[in-house]
Amino acid sequence: MSRAAAARGDATSRPAVGRGGPLTGTRHLVRLILRRDRVLLPIWVLVIAVLPASYAATYAELYPTAAQRAEYLATTAGNPSIVALLGPAYGDSVGALATQRAGLLHLIVGLISLLVVVRHTRTEEEAGRRELLGATVLGRAAPLAAALLVTYAADLLLGLLVAGGLVATDLPAAGSVAFGLSVTLAGMFFATVGALAAQLTESAGAARGLGLAVLGVAYLVRLAGDAGGVEWLSRLSPLGLAQRTHPYTSERWWPLAVLVGLTALVGALASGLAARRDLGAGVLPQRLGPATAGGALAGPLGLAWRLNRVALLGWTVGAAALGAVLAGAAEAAGSTRKGNEAVARLMERLGGSASVAEAYLGATLSITALAAAGYGIQAALRMRAEETAQRAEPVLATGVSRSRWLLGHLAFALLGPAAVLVVTGLVTGLAYGLSIGDVAGRVPRLTGAALAHVPAVWVLVGVAVLLFGLLPRVSVGVAWAALAACLLLGQLGAVLELSQWLLDLSPFTHTPQVLGGPVPRTPLLALTATAAALSAAGLLAFRRRDLPR
Repeated sequence: MSRAAAARGDATSRPAVGRGGPLTGTRHLVRLILRRDRVLLPIWVLVIAVLPASYAATYAELYPTAAQRAEYLATTAGNPSIVALLGPAYGDSVGALATQRAGLLHLIVGLISLLVVVRHTRTEEEAGRRELLGATVLGRAAPLAAALLVTYAADLLLGLLVAGGLVATDLPAAGSVAFGLSVTLAGMFFATVGALAAQLTESAGAARGLGLAVLGVAYLVRLAGDAGGVEWLSRLSPLGLAQRTHPYTSERWWPLAVLVGLTALVGALASGLAARRDLGAGVLPQRLGPATAGGALAGPLGLAWRLNRVALLGWTVGAAALGAVLAGAAEAAGSTRKGNEAVARLMERLGGSASVAEAYLGATLSITALAAAGYGIQAALRMRAEETAQRAEPVLATGVSRSRWLLGHLAFALLGPAAVLVVTGLVTGLAYGLSIGDVAGRVPRLTGAALAHVPAVWVLVGVAVLLFGLLPRVSVGVAWAALAACLLLGQLGAVLELSQWLLDLSPFTHTPQVLGGPVPRTPLLALTATAAALSAAGLLAFRRRDLPR
């Protein structure tokens, strides 16, 4: 036997490393993803699943008669600002009103699904773990398929739980299934958008930015169509399609079929690009920067500004738009007090002891404060992204100390949310002042009310900084989970009358409602001191631990 034949014989006798179909190893990757997300995945599914049923129970209690629900639909649920924010209500039944109130679930589920897919595709590739796995018996399409399968399964489970919860509140099964499926398919579509964004870009940050841009455009198109009563424009948005099922009135199934087709189309495109591009590369080339850095990049503060400026602008514009839309519905919210003291008591628990309209605005500012906290957490966790991408180490190898580098990012994590809330308060006060003819009196009043939430936001930022310094590996998931917990307690605490000790876990519970009286300084100072202590502890822990970790 010749040497060439012997070599061929040896080659055929070796294990076929790297051979197999494109989906080889998908099952093992699914198990790996489930293990990594064994805490966060159940939390966000269960938290979101209980919201529609809780809304239905609340409407059944507050508006027990058809006449009360019809009045609510005419005055509040049919208000253009509410319709623009949440979507239209297709009737005055408890189910129709509850599903309108839960209209933002499609947006929230789409956002989470998108981020989960990007995390398990482009982030893994950028960190180099995808290349290590690719050296084993792993099909080229397996990572993308595993990420989508896990996310699709979570979205499907969420839809089933939503439908089951609504049925448990004595609502018709057909409408409950229609709404549950609409939530599922909205999540699946934007999960697939995240998969496509991961193929087009070369970094996880760019993939998230592209996916969030698509999600934002879809929401704005839906908002514009519903606010203007332009049905065809709303149908151009996947979010608008998901809300066109008309649950609890005359269920329509064709929008769901369209969403299935769009998801399949985007998924086929993402799969085709994943099979053709090089590992670590994106279809869209990265834009080259200038050959020399400007003077603004001479220090860590300038670098932090460069990294955070786009996100700061986006969060500010989004929070201001949210404040303007909700402020336009304040008068309609105030009219619900007439003949329904239960609504008045609920609104006062949410927003303070002022008039129902101002109590509504207090609750609105609490929502925008959570959005500002989202930016603060994102800015604080940017340090972890720079560390894992090994961009922090070259900076710290120069004369820049760890403290200066961290404080540069912390400046934007703390001052950025304050700027977001100032703009939100100004826009909310202007919109509300114009509606009642008192701009001069309402702008400073609502701006001060918005700023009252800053210390609570800083506490969540301090938690993120402490986690980054002490437990960097779990910092991202736990920090966002803390924000989700605050959102849950804020939205359901007063409605479900939860125990006070449980509500006190959220820093926003301790934020004084300044619209109904004098401003107590003690809780604001306590929250600020807590945030400072958490941030200082995070700084000390970061100075002592290894880099990277």
